[in-house]
Amino acid sequence: MTQDELKALVGQAAIAYVEPGTVIGVGTGSTVNCFIDALGRMPVRIGGAVSSSQQSTARLLALGIEVLDANRVESLAVYIDGADEIDHTGCMVKGGGAALTREKIVADLAERFICIADESKLVTTLGRFPLPVEVIPMAAALIARRLRALGGEPALRSGVVTDNGCQIIDVRGLSITDPAAMEREINQWPGVVSVGIFARNKASACLLGTAQGVRTLRF
Repeated sequence: MTQDELKALVGQAAIAYVEPGTVIGVGTGSTVNCFIDALGRMPVRIGGAVSSSQQSTARLLALGIEVLDANRVESLAVYIDGADEIDHTGCMVKGGGAALTREKIVADLAERFICIADESKLVTTLGRFPLPVEVIPMAAALIARRLRALGGEPALRSGVVTDNGCQIIDVRGLSITDPAAMEREINQWPGVVSVGIFARNKASACLLGTAQGVRTLRF
């Protein structure tokens, strides 16, 4: 199966975690686009969605699905999103689509985080994918120096401005053996909006697309 076929497979499988009539959290990215398309085909629609990006919001609205402001919602039963990497404990690296901060906000509203990904995203140790860090522009050089001191190779993502008006630094060369500790450390630096390690908001389960079908990992 192609990677696109695997994405479509897990996008459709995630519908099993969605109760018709409820408000859910919806992430960002190509795999999530497959899930949004599957939402549009549900015979009984969801009550609405809290979206993590302008891109996903536009796709949801085009299908006639109401998008709610996060401030209007106290909690969500489920959040469906992809990952750039996920380990065997459910910790993830996210932010390849530059929506990491809003993704964390929506994930924090949700009782469960269901990750949808193809099998290439499953890793033993996080860090193969460059770690995104969203920063306030005036702090970019300061944060880059601190990331270099951790052993990483930081680079500003050229031409990218997040939905929050900030910049992304991508960090290569890190081996993230303790995701929770590194998330706490980087998040406390002045100028960091959010780091793309999802350990506090890790996945409850992962629907992994494989050539043999959808494999469910529970954490």
